[in-house]
Amino acid sequence: MEIRTLRYFMAVAREENMTRAAEQLHVSQPTLSKALRSLEEELGKKLFTRHSFSIKLTEEGVLLRNRAEDLVSMADKIEQEFLSLDDISGGDIYFGLAETYQIRYLAREIRRFKELYPDLRYHITSGDTEQVTEKLDKGLLDFAVICETPDDRKYHHILFPESDYFGVVLPKDSPLAEKASITAEDLAGLPLFCSEQSWENDIRPWAKEFFDQFHMEGSFRLSYNGSLFAREGLGLLLTLNDLVDTSPESGMVFRPLSPHLEMKMYLIWKKYQNFTPIAERFLKQLQQSFAE
Repeated sequence: MEIRTLRYFMAVAREENMTRAAEQLHVSQPTLSKALRSLEEELGKKLFTRHSFSIKLTEEGVLLRNRAEDLVSMADKIEQEFLSLDDISGGDIYFGLAETYQIRYLAREIRRFKELYPDLRYHITSGDTEQVTEKLDKGLLDFAVICETPDDRKYHHILFPESDYFGVVLPKDSPLAEKASITAEDLAGLPLFCSEQSWENDIRPWAKEFFDQFHMEGSFRLSYNGSLFAREGLGLLLTLNDLVDTSPESGMVFRPLSPHLEMKMYLIWKKYQNFTPIAERFLKQLQQSFAE
């Protein structure tokens, strides 16, 4: 199975049209059709259902698309790494980022680094800890930013200079908005929004005996989306500070949890990672800057 054939397959899966995919790939339609037939024969499975004006993936095709995305991304990353081995002015660095206000420190260092290496190209993927560490483990990322203690058996890490803390985002006319901080008892029986990761790993141990009285109305990976539901009065959003607009004009407020629930942020990379020269230089700058 060739990477080129997988690129052909991905283009057809994306466009759902053989003609458009062939134009995008700059190949003839017969060439593309032949490559896809060969791929189906090689796998022994039908990958597409062909209709009059469109092409749809079969269940086997969907499975291959999910696997092919990682394989093609890995091939692209390897190509860029080898191209940048002798490039002293730039190259590619891949980051996977959890949602945190501490990302501003990383953005600052990237800006400083790009002033030294103007041909730097950085690629950002966002997600929760599970999502970004999965990509890191597959070799699709150089670094990940996570909000839980990293596994020292698998990763090296740098601790970010500051910490985040949990609180509640709620409408400013809510009775709880009058409080300076929110306790677990305050939240018992109320509809709540939170990420599944934080709900189990952070909120459960914080709430202690009151957790059995907590009701998750819905889960959100992105705090902004959860804040829109909270704005409509559907529930209260449990999230980290400074991720949601709670300015006076927003109609929303943020109240910290009591007792205080702090979250440390880590930049991690795999042990025995072989970095490109540009990624190695960036890591050294980051280690020096965060140590200061």
